[in-house]
Parts: sequence; structure tokens; C-alpha cells
Amino acid sequence: MMQKKIILDESEMPKQWYNLAADIKMQPPLGPDGKPVTADMLTPVFPMNLIEQEVSTQRWIDIPEEVQNLLKIWRPSPLVRAYALEKALGTPAKIFYKNESVSPAGSHKPNTAIPQAWYNKQFGIKRLTTETGAGQWGSALSFACSLLGGIECKVFMVRVSFEQKPFRQMLMNTWGGTCISSPSTQTAAGRAILASDPNTPGSLGIAISEAVEAAVTDPTGETRYALGSVLNHVMLHQTIIGLEVQKQLAKVGIKNPDIVIGCAGGGSNFAGISFPFILDKINGAEIEVIAAEPFSCPTLTKGTFMYDNGDIAQMTPLLPMYSLGHRFVPAPIHAGGLRYHGMSPLVSAAVREGYVTPVAIHQSECFEAGILFSKTEGIIPAPETTHAIAATIREALKAKEEGKEKTIVFNFSGHGLMDLVGYDKFLNGQLSDYELPDEEIARNLKPLENYPKPV
Repeated sequence: MMQKKIILDESEMPKQWYNLAADIKMQPPLGPDGKPVTADMLTPVFPMNLIEQEVSTQRWIDIPEEVQNLLKIWRPSPLVRAYALEKALGTPAKIFYKNESVSPAGSHKPNTAIPQAWYNKQFGIKRLTTETGAGQWGSALSFACSLLGGIECKVFMVRVSFEQKPFRQMLMNTWGGTCISSPSTQTAAGRAILASDPNTPGSLGIAISEAVEAAVTDPTGETRYALGSVLNHVMLHQTIIGLEVQKQLAKVGIKNPDIVIGCAGGGSNFAGISFPFILDKINGAEIEVIAAEPFSCPTLTKGTFMYDNGDIAQMTPLLPMYSLGHRFVPAPIHAGGLRYHGMSPLVSAAVREGYVTPVAIHQSECFEAGILFSKTEGIIPAPETTHAIAATIREALKAKEEGKEKTIVFNFSGHGLMDLVGYDKFLNGQLSDYELPDEEIARNLKPLENYPKPV
């Protein structure tokens, strides 16, 4: 009999997160003076219990029991065999997807929103500020704060997504969050951007500046900032995805997949599925790990590995990462969660060490992949997720050409039920592909020539 879903019992949910920082060479974050950032320097922005995770090189970190119980609202999530997609492609490859769209927020983001809100509450924090691109992270943090109670949530949402995705705003508001179009007039950073370009579409770098400023300028000291991607502790929390996948594949006799795929913007869902397998790869397993990103925001495929700020107002430390320059404002593609100028330092280190192969894909190919997936497997994927599906289809067709039966696993990072405007525009021929010109990348990177250089 065909087995479609591989299910774990709640008792089998991982009890620890995996920390790639224990097994890969990392450059330290730097302050404006070029010296390594100390834990104390981060205390205006994050609570110390999360800072400890951010700087930890411990391989395994326990998931608090209360956090485990909250994650059980939807976890463990199913690993699903995409039989109908395989048939449509005529491929001998076995395609599995980890369905993270089953969370209440519809994406993988609550995997870190819940622990971040929990650790902040334990530390006595009353308010959290954050940014969001497509709205998935803002929705997830609003959900997490609502679930825990006693924590306010303010979300600065990139203007173009704020205008494209009104239902994301409604989700945040329903869960008690406050959603603000960024750049806004509520912060000095936002006002400065609007003064120079009133029609800016906004960017994650701008929204981060606003959220960090709103946190550190609270005179009560009861506000902290929460980030949905990029930082080490966020990558850590997401590894529950890949750790579950390993257990699920073992149930059907697969020790290691041949290929692991995730879409990549800031790095969180990609890290979530890939880091446990990168550990296997470090220890000798033959696994190809692919990060799929947009052609219009090609951080890994065209960016430079460098020290750069995570935001446009340069309020964050200098992070060692692949970057297009913190002044970069991306084209308003519909995969809003992938429109970020930089990449997680841990993901960047994995790419630099050769453990990850990055690919850039145009949005037309991605939407075509998303429509094929929705017609075969039934779920309409988020525009971000379609990048992973498009890369999976490429690999499945390659297996067909080679006549090889490969096992491919990808992260289905979120559904697209709040993103139907993008599908509508694609189906009506209103979306065009955009490849970021090399000269624009060079122009964005030129002001950073005097920044410290990674070793």
C-alpha cells in the first residue's frame, strides 16, 4: 500500500536543537570599531538568555519543556511523499516535502517565534518589536506573543508587502499584533528614508532599522527586538525541521537523502531543514545541499562574502555574510520573504566551506513550479517556497535524464493562501522576471570598501 505521509508521535519530537556553530569555522560579529562584539553589547537589543544561544558553540541545546508543549500545537509536522508530482515529471526520483505550512501561521516561522517570545517573557520583557517582509514572520511572532500572553508585539512590514498582502496585516491584528508600513514616521530611521525617497518600496534592511530603533529607545527598558531569520539562535530553533526529517526518513528505511533543498532569503527555513544534514555531510555523508534564491536578490550567487550591517541605518553589528550591501533595495517581487540583502552568517559559512550549492531562479519559473505543485499535490505554496519547488523539479528532471533513482527532500516552508494576488498576476501575464545588474551590485558594495574584511 502507498504510504503518503510519514508521521512522528509527539513523544518522538526532538528534545534538543542542533547548533552548526559547533562544527563550522565562524568569523565573529564586529562593532563599529572593528572589534568583536561582546555579549554585554547586545543586551539593549536581546535578552541575555537568547544572547547566550547566539554566541554558543555547544552542539546540542535543550528545548525547554514548556516550549516543546507549545510547539506540539502542530509539531511534529508531516513528511509527505509527492507521488503525484513525481508522476507528472516522469522522474525515477523519490520526492519528499516537509510540510511546515501546517502551523497556525501557515509557515515555519513559529518554530523560532515561540521560543523567542518564551525566552523574552522569562526575562521579564513586556514588548517585542520586529520587521517582516512578506508578513509570515510578523504573523508568527504575533501568534507567539498571543499564545504566551503578557507581551505586546509591534511589526514593521516592508511597504510593498504591506500594500500587496493586506490579509497578513489582518492576521497580525487578529492575534493582537500592531502592523506598521515601513518606512514609517514613527522612527528617525523611517523619517530619514521617507525624506530622501517618499516613494520607496521599503526593504527588510529599512524595517530592521526601525524595529531595532523602536526597541532600544524605549525609556522603560522593557522592550526588546526579535528577528525572524539571519541570526544564529534563529537558525538553531529551526533545526527541529531537519531533525524530524531524519527520524521520518529512518522510518521508511532511508538513512540519508541524496539531495536536500530549501529556499533562501535570510536563511531560516533553509537552515532548518539543511543543518542536521550538513552535520552528516561534515561527517562524510554524500548529500547535495541546495539553497534556492531569487535572481532579483542573488545574495549567495552574486553577493560578496564580507562584513556588512544587517540594516540600512547601520544599527546592527557587522556580520560576516554574503551580502549585496545594506543599502540595497530589491525589486518588488512577490517572494517578499526572500528580499533581503544579506544571508545568515551560519548559512554563509556553510556555503563558503563548500557544504551548500546556491542557485538563483527567476520568479516565472518559480510560479510555474508552484502551480504544478498545487495541481498535483493540492497545496498552493507561498512564493518563497516555490523557489525550493523549482529547484526540486530541476533535480528531479536531472535524475530522469540520468536514469537515477535519487531521494530528494525539500522544505515546504509555507502555504500561499495569503499570496494569491501574486498568482493572479502571474496567470494574467502581469509579472516579469528581473535579473539584478552586476553594476548595481558593484554600486551598492562600493561604500563598504573600507569595512573590515573577513579572514
